[in-house]
Amino acid sequence: MSKLTAAFVKDQTSPGSYGDGRGLILKIRKNGTKTWLFRYSFGGDRFDLTIGAYPGVGLKEARLAADEYRLQIAKGTNPQAEKRQQRLEAEAVNRSRVAFEDEAGRYIATHAPAWSKKHRQQWENSLADYVFPVIGTMRPADVDTDDVLEVLEPIWLKIPVTARRVRNRIELVLDAAKARKMREGENPARWRGHLDKLLPKQIRTSVPFPAATPIEARASLSQLDSIDGIAARAAELIILSVLRNGEVCGAQWPEFDFGNRIWTIPPERMKNNRTHRVPITDRMLEVINQVKGEHSVWLFPNARGKGPLPSNAIGRALSKLKAPQGVPHGFRSTFRTWAAEDTSVPREVCEMALAHRVAGKVEAAYNRSDFLEKRRSLMELWHSYLSGGAGSVELEDSSIPSQTNPSP
Repeated sequence: MSKLTAAFVKDQTSPGSYGDGRGLILKIRKNGTKTWLFRYSFGGDRFDLTIGAYPGVGLKEARLAADEYRLQIAKGTNPQAEKRQQRLEAEAVNRSRVAFEDEAGRYIATHAPAWSKKHRQQWENSLADYVFPVIGTMRPADVDTDDVLEVLEPIWLKIPVTARRVRNRIELVLDAAKARKMREGENPARWRGHLDKLLPKQIRTSVPFPAATPIEARASLSQLDSIDGIAARAAELIILSVLRNGEVCGAQWPEFDFGNRIWTIPPERMKNNRTHRVPITDRMLEVINQVKGEHSVWLFPNARGKGPLPSNAIGRALSKLKAPQGVPHGFRSTFRTWAAEDTSVPREVCEMALAHRVAGKVEAAYNRSDFLEKRRSLMELWHSYLSGGAGSVELEDSSIPSQTNPSP
């Protein structure tokens, strides 16, 4: 006979288990939540099956559910196994309704915390531009080789770098879908032994960024000093710091420790997604002091004062110069050429100044130095050269071991 009443279930708040009879139990936890359980034996084992939470499931509904479970037991079916099977079937139905675009969104959301903001944007843009119009609404299980070729063939020779990235991204999304049991069989976007037999060979050409010579960089810096404006100051800093365009344009005041003369750029603003410390030299400080008070957050605010300087602003400032010049990124190559040919600075210190990875995973595990003080000496040499110093210099810091003709 049933023991509980609707009023008791509503008013009771003391933690504990309250039986209604024939296996139906109301469990009240210390935090006040109330849950219905059905306790039964099957095959010599005891099971507690959750029916639902009160008040979403009332006393009457809980009794009806318990009656249904007793009927299943009488027919030789374990209610818990039956409920699990129903859940699996429901999940399978839901998976069958997921489109490639949905699965791609899930993949991006899962992995984006380890990516830079720029890398995530590249993923989203390339899929939206080239993939979703063709297979976005298809189920991952239905995507086959012909569909992948329909995406790739129009762009394979026209924009080869983007096409290779698109192929890889389709492959990764479909691999993830297979891991989630949304498709079976081989990946139709696989390259080796599959698409490499179906697509023509791309002609890969490497076009370096236009770069000024060290002498031309010196002339550029001299001319920039006579030009007013935020963009000109950012252009000066990009030559002095040899950082990437976005790293300079997006500089923020909280990143600067002027007491210790260190500019710390967080990983989300770096191409390699790793924190990079930049030694602040006297010459850099002169440029930075010229933009103090322009904005509370950004060193180089845009014209509206609501964000950082746009990425093309430095290039526009450099285009005003009489001295020959390349693109902003080219000054990194200029610096690297100068460091290799005109100094005895070790290769790893030069590479670290450019925020490049300088070691394999095993070596990096043991050598975790970023050579900050050695890089400070190197940047002082660079600035001395840009100011009209000698064309060939040696390091005064004896702590930096000499290296003859380091390879760039």
